[in-house]
Amino acid sequence: MQKRIQKETGNNCLKRIIVAFLAVIMMTTMLHPQMVQAATGITIESKDNKVLTYKAGEKKTWTFTVTNHSGNPMNNVTVTPDLGDDNDVWPFKTEMQSYQQNIGTLENGKSKDVAFDFTQREDVQTSRYTLKFKVTADGQEEAEKQFYVNTTAKPVQKDTQDNKDNKDTDDGKDTGKGNGAGSGSDTSYQIPDAGGYSNGEAAYSGGAGGSTDGGAASGNGSVPRVIVTGFTTDPAEVRAGSNFKLTIHLKNTSRMKVSNMLFDLSAPTEVSDEQTTSPAFLPSSGASSIYLDSIAPNGTADISIELNAKSDLLQKPYNMELSMKYEDPNATQVEGSSSISIPVKQDARFEISDFEISPQSVAVGEEANVMCSLYNLGRIKLYNVKATFEGKNIKKSEVFIGNIESGATGSIDAMLEGKKISDGPAKVTMTLSYEDESGNISTTTKDLNLEVTEKVDDDEAAASDMPEETQKSFPVIPVVIAAVVIAVVAAVVILKKRKKKQLAEIEEEELLDELERSSEDEHQ
Repeated sequence: MQKRIQKETGNNCLKRIIVAFLAVIMMTTMLHPQMVQAATGITIESKDNKVLTYKAGEKKTWTFTVTNHSGNPMNNVTVTPDLGDDNDVWPFKTEMQSYQQNIGTLENGKSKDVAFDFTQREDVQTSRYTLKFKVTADGQEEAEKQFYVNTTAKPVQKDTQDNKDNKDTDDGKDTGKGNGAGSGSDTSYQIPDAGGYSNGEAAYSGGAGGSTDGGAASGNGSVPRVIVTGFTTDPAEVRAGSNFKLTIHLKNTSRMKVSNMLFDLSAPTEVSDEQTTSPAFLPSSGASSIYLDSIAPNGTADISIELNAKSDLLQKPYNMELSMKYEDPNATQVEGSSSISIPVKQDARFEISDFEISPQSVAVGEEANVMCSLYNLGRIKLYNVKATFEGKNIKKSEVFIGNIESGATGSIDAMLEGKKISDGPAKVTMTLSYEDESGNISTTTKDLNLEVTEKVDDDEAAASDMPEETQKSFPVIPVVIAAVVIAVVAAVVILKKRKKKQLAEIEEEELLDELERSSEDEHQ
C-alpha cells in the first residue's frame, strides 16, 4: 500500500512539471507574434524622399506617406509633428495648438498620404533643421522618425546710392562709372562694396588758397584743380595674391595749364600677424611715385602703375590715397589729394572629406546613407551651397546645405535610392554648387561607388532578417525553453533517484520480514 502511494505521488509531481512546461511553451508562442508585429509595425516617409526648402514668410505643403507593415489592419492611425519647447527646434510659425492628424484605418500593406501646411518664421536664418514626426495606432508601439528641412533667411535689401549722389544726378552731373572710365567735374563717386573714388580740395603750398572753380587766374587767388574722374584695373577683377595694372583717369578742371606733376600712391596697412604689418597693395616693380609732364586747360590724362594685392586680403574694397603736387603757370606749387577704392576678390577654397556610405550596396528601391563634410578653408563665405547626386543606377537626389562661413564646416547627408541593378560598384557623381557675393554660381564634382542589387521579395527578406533580429534582441524564447527542459530533466532524475531509494527500502523491509518469519519457524 505504501509503495503504491509513493508511486502515485511521484507521478503527480511529474505531471505538474509537464503541465508547467506546456504552459510556458503556449505563453511564449502567444507572445512571439506580438514581438514580430512590434518589430515590423508602421513607417512614415517624406513623399518622394524630398527635402523641402522654405523661404521667410513662405507657406508650403509638406506631404508624408504612412505605410502599414504589421500584418494586420491598424485603427486610429495618427501623425503628430514634435514642435519642441523653443524656436531653435521648430522653424515654422506655430499657428495651432496641435498639428496632429488622424488618417483612420490603414489596411495591412497599404499606404496613405498626410499633408501639413507650414509657414517659415521671418527670423529664421538659412540653415538645415532636423524635425521629429510620431506615428501611433491602436495596439501598436509609437514610431518616430527624423526628417530634414532647409530654411532660407529673409534677404537684406542693399542701398545702391546715398542721398547726395541722387541729388548730384538730379542736378545733371556725371557721377562716373566706378571701376571704369569716368568724365565730368564730379568730385566724389562711391558704390558700397563695389569700389569708387573721391576727390579732396587743392591748395597752394604754404597755406595760400582761394576759390576752386578753376575759372580765374592764379593772381586772383584761384587754385588750379586736378581731379580723378575714374579708374580701371587689368584684369577687371582684382584677385588677392595676383598682379594687376591700375590706370587712373585725370582731368584739369581749370582754365590754366598745370605742369611738373608728381603723383604718389599709398595703400592702407594690413596686419599680417602681431609683429608684422604691410600695405594691402605694393608696386610689383619700381616705385609708387608717377611723374607727368603737364595737362592742358580742361584737358585729361591717364597715369598707370603695376601693383600686387596681398594674398591674405579679405574680400572687400581697399582705399588707396593719391597725393598730387603740380605747378601753375607762375611755377607756384599746388597740392591736392584723391582717394580710390579698389575691390579685391578672394577665390573660394574648400575641401570635401571622404564619403561615409552605409550600406555599401542596396537593392532596387532601397536607400543608402551617404555623408561627408565640407570644410571652407578660404576667406570668403559660400552662399546657397547645394549637393546633387546623380548616377545611372540611382534616383537623382539633392541636398541643400545653406551658407558656410569662412573657417566653418558644412555637413552633407543624403539618402540615395537604388533604381537599376548595377554590375558591381557603380559610379555616383556628387556635384557641389555654391554662389559668391555677386550671385555667380560655381561647381565642383566628386565621385563615389555604390552597388545596386536585385530586389528581394518581402517573404525572403523577412526570413533573412529574422536571425539578425534574434541576434540584436535578447533571445527570450530559447532561454525559456532551455530552462524548462533543464528543469524537466532535473525533476526526472530526482524522481528516479527517489523511486530507486523507495524500491531499496521496500526490498530491505521484505528481507527483514522474511528473516523474522524464518526465526519464528525455528523457535517453533
